[in-house]
Amino acid sequence: MVLTWKVFAMVLPAAFLAGFVDSIAGGGGLISLPFYMMAGIPAHMSVATNKLMSSLGTSVATIKYARQKLINWKATLPGVVAAVLGSQLGARISLQLDDAVIRNALLVVLPVVAFIVLNRKWFHDNEPVDSIPASTMVRLMFFIFLIGMYDGFYGPGTGTFLIIVFTMVAKMSMAQANGCCKFINLVTNVSALLVYLMSGNVILSLGLAAAACNMLGNAIGASLAIRQGAKIVRPIILVILAIFLLKLIAEMI
Repeated sequence: MVLTWKVFAMVLPAAFLAGFVDSIAGGGGLISLPFYMMAGIPAHMSVATNKLMSSLGTSVATIKYARQKLINWKATLPGVVAAVLGSQLGARISLQLDDAVIRNALLVVLPVVAFIVLNRKWFHDNEPVDSIPASTMVRLMFFIFLIGMYDGFYGPGTGTFLIIVFTMVAKMSMAQANGCCKFINLVTNVSALLVYLMSGNVILSLGLAAAACNMLGNAIGASLAIRQGAKIVRPIILVILAIFLLKLIAEMI
C-alpha cells in the first residue's frame, strides 16, 4: 500500500490524542482506529497497525504507573495469563473475517461502551487494596479473558472495560485499577501484535510514526491521571464517545 502525506496528517494527530485519553481512561482506540480507516487503510491493516502504535504507547503509561507503585502485581500477573490467552484467540478470529465485518463492528462498540460509561454505578473509586480473595481472583480472570479476547479481535474500549472490572470486582481505587489495566493492556496488545505481524498486516512506517505521537500523549495523560484520579476519568471517556458518535453521524449523512 502506498502511503501519502495525507494519511500521516490524519493519523498522527489522532494517535497523540488517543494516547492522551487512553492513559487516563482507556478507550483511545475509539479515536485512533477510525482515523486509520478514514485515511483509506483496509480494516485488517488498520487494526494491526493500531496494535503496533498502542503497544509502544501503552508502555510509557505502564512505566509511569509502575513507578508510582500503583500496580497490584498479585492481581495483575494472574490476569496477564488470562488476557494473553484471550488476546491470541481474538486476533486469530479477527483474521478469519472480512474487512466489512470489522468495519461494521464500530456500530456495535459505541452503544455498548456508551451504556457502560453513562451508567454511573459501573465506576467506583475505592481505597487501594493489598490482597484479593481467591474466589474474587477467579471471577477477575474470567472477565479479563473475555476482555483480552475482545482486545485481540478489535480493541477500542479495552482499557475502559478493564478499569470497570478492577474497580467493581477487585474493589480497587481508580488510580490502582488504571495501573493494573495498563500493564495487562500492554501485554494483550503485544500478544495480538505478534499474530498480526506474522500475518503481514502491520504497516511498519505508519505504525512507528503513530507510536511516537501516541507515546507522547500517553506520557502527558498518565501524569495528569495520577494527579486527578477519578475526577477526570469519566469526562474524558464521554468526550471520546462524543467524538466517535459525531464521526458515525457524519458518515451516514
